[in-house]
Amino acid sequence: MSVKTAVYNKTALAAEVWQRIFGFLISTRRHRDVVLKRLQLTPNDAKALNTLQDGEGRSMSSLADEWVCDASNATWMVDRLEERGLAERRTVPHDRRVKLVQLTPDGARVKREMMEGMGQPPPELMELNRPELEALLELLAKLPGSDTHPFSAGRG
Repeated sequence: MSVKTAVYNKTALAAEVWQRIFGFLISTRRHRDVVLKRLQLTPNDAKALNTLQDGEGRSMSSLADEWVCDASNATWMVDRLEERGLAERRTVPHDRRVKLVQLTPDGARVKREMMEGMGQPPPELMELNRPELEALLELLAKLPGSDTHPFSAGRG
């Protein structure tokens, strides 16, 4: 498929690129939903698990800030993880009023499984040939943040 770009100014071209990337992410949602369903997670559960790091606690206010939600919604999200035994609130020894949320061992395991599943490429991406994938990787590598690898599977 050839795309004519001569008619686009740079802003319009960037908008077209972004819309295609976003459209691809939306159209491959089913691939991600299969992973979440297998682990009995909602998209909010996945967002919460992804934020929490193994062995490191986070305050409710920092979670609410990162999730761009109010404190009551963050509390509800953490409550869901606690009910499943995936996270727990712990008091801070020097200030018992502060509670930090951290993954339980089961939560760390489920997070690893989720990230491994999410790291598997959707079938639509596998339809590209190797030179196309290499070209796409080279271009994406120029974007800020693209050097992070949130998934533990699928590289190599």
